[in-house]
Amino acid sequence: MTDTGTETAPFHHWWHAARPHTWPNAFAPVIAGTGAAASYGQAHIGHAVLALIVAWALIIGVNFANDYSDGIRGTDKDRTGPTRLTASGLAEPEQVKLAAFACFGVAALFGIILSVVSGAWWLILVGALCIAAAWFYTGGESPYGYSGLGEVSVFIFFGLVAVMGTEFTQSGFVSWEGFLCAIAVGAISASVNLANNIRDIPTDKEAGKNTLAVRLGDDHSRRLFTALTFAPFAVSILLAVSATPALAAFAALPFAVASVLKVRGGASGKELIPVLGMNGKAMLIWSVVTALAMAWVGWQIFGGAGGPVPYTS
Repeated sequence: MTDTGTETAPFHHWWHAARPHTWPNAFAPVIAGTGAAASYGQAHIGHAVLALIVAWALIIGVNFANDYSDGIRGTDKDRTGPTRLTASGLAEPEQVKLAAFACFGVAALFGIILSVVSGAWWLILVGALCIAAAWFYTGGESPYGYSGLGEVSVFIFFGLVAVMGTEFTQSGFVSWEGFLCAIAVGAISASVNLANNIRDIPTDKEAGKNTLAVRLGDDHSRRLFTALTFAPFAVSILLAVSATPALAAFAALPFAVASVLKVRGGASGKELIPVLGMNGKAMLIWSVVTALAMAWVGWQIFGGAGGPVPYTS
């Protein structure tokens, strides 16, 4: 902790507070959405990069916002996970809040650019909604993350919105493959959030933080974690109907199985921290392999670019 408030925590503390193990939640949907666009010969790398910056800035902003909001509420006092800047006193609350809004500003700027270059102005409103959801997850007077809606929010914004939004900015439509990828990424992304909340059930209960894990209870939460973790592999089977190479995404299964075995084996507290990394790796590998498989199929059919859209609106 600093004495004057004019200094700030060393870089490595800010790095940990940005929670790099959660970044696959931002990268995976953009990769999967780009793969879905590529399956119709419509991938646009420039738009993909812009979407990646938006998602990356947004998730770092969410992490700093949670650090700030949970810290000033005192719900991180007995945290078993990575050290938080606000709760530990390593940084002034206003510094952490400023970092969060700086990240949201970056996400907004590049989101506007992406909306303009893709010709979809209405996406600016979607982006504003994403930023609001990021802040009010633990911020404001009635944070919805304290009411058991955290996993739902992750599924929607880092799954449905991120994957289908990425595909739309590149192709101008959302395919059924893109929708399935959105469900897959959203589900396993939500599982990462759920594992984090399973770990914190004892302290969250005491702090009055009614996460989904607290509401469901330990056993039901672990069952739900299993279903969410394996969801992408069910999607791979469905995607194989039009893209047989999508089955190669089962390469991510060992990481998923390892995390499920740990969670179903009764791991608790700090023992659950590696699970976040395992599912993050599973999600990223699944997304990369699936995207490559769909891109390969798209190349075979459309010759790499400019393929026809399946429908118009």
